[in-house]
Amino acid sequence: MTAHADLVHTVRNLATHRGVYRPEAYFFVLESLENAMEDMTQRGHISGEGLLDWIKQLGQQRYGVMAGDVFNAWGVNGTIDFGRIVFHLVDAGLLKKREQDGLSDFIDKFDFQEAFALKVCEERG
Repeated sequence: MTAHADLVHTVRNLATHRGVYRPEAYFFVLESLENAMEDMTQRGHISGEGLLDWIKQLGQQRYGVMAGDVFNAWGVNGTIDFGRIVFHLVDAGLLKKREQDGLSDFIDKFDFQEAFALKVCEERG
C-alpha cells in the first residue's frame, strides 16, 4: 500500500472505531492542517485556535453558506468537535500534540451558522 492508501485506510478505520464523526471530517481537519503548514515559512506547531481559523477558511471556500450544514452532516456540531477529531488523530498516531494542548483550545471559538452566513453577506456587500 502507498502512504496515501495507508492514511485513507487508517482514517476510515478510526472513524468506524470511534463511531462519532464521518471520515470526511477527519480528512477535512488534516487538509486544513496541511494548508496551515503550507502557509508557514517553517513547519511547526499550530494552536487549536489557529487550526480552527484554517478550518473556517477552507469551509468558507469549499462550502460557503452550507459549511455548517456539511459539518453537521459529518457529526460536527461545534468547534469542540474539531478538537475531539484532532485528539482522535493524536491517539491514532497521525498527529502530535504539545503538553499544553488540550480540548479547551477548541471550545466555542465560533458558531458555524454565523461564521459562514457572515462570509456570504460580506461577499455581497
